[in-house]
Amino acid sequence: MNFLKKLLGMAKTKKSPSDESYIVVTLNDKLMPIDRGEIYGDPLEEFLQAEGIGELTGGGTMQHASGEIEYCDLEICINTDSLNDRQIKMIIDKLESNGAPKGSVLTIEKTGEKWPFGQKEGLALYLDGENLEDDVYKNCDSNFVVEEIKRLISDKSDLVRYWQGEKETGLYFYGDSFDVMYKSIAPFINEYPLCKGEKKKKIA
Repeated sequence: MNFLKKLLGMAKTKKSPSDESYIVVTLNDKLMPIDRGEIYGDPLEEFLQAEGIGELTGGGTMQHASGEIEYCDLEICINTDSLNDRQIKMIIDKLESNGAPKGSVLTIEKTGEKWPFGQKEGLALYLDGENLEDDVYKNCDSNFVVEEIKRLISDKSDLVRYWQGEKETGLYFYGDSFDVMYKSIAPFINEYPLCKGEKKKKIA
């Protein structure tokens, strides 16, 4: 598999003083830290400042022992102890407009109240990295798999979500419907040699 590996560092968050109120946004999105900031963090920070709601104070990436990303999160320090439902809905709307998947949750730390949100559905495709014929790995290209799947599901973004493990590579795609995405790519993955023995999973 010929993907370049990226640094999966954990962004440090500020320690929460007792007189401040915090929100943690858990995003069910398998994003690298840099991509997390570009897709969610930077637009959210601009929005929070413009609306006078608060500021983004940190973010992190949770990984399984294998190194595969499980989810990412953002921490928000709000300007008031009584964040109202309208403001919460505004934050959620902003995150959903940037593609937040189903299974995401906004948590108000002081009360423990949780607001589930997210609209996109996710499809993970795991490619066998050790059991196929040598010629398959030599002559096939994992980048082509990504490009073709993105074309088939009409994903015009430049972002590639992936994880490269010791025995398999995970590719992640998000769209309006898991079933529609899989139906669109099924003929391709059933024919392309590198996709032989693939495993699919609904992740959002």
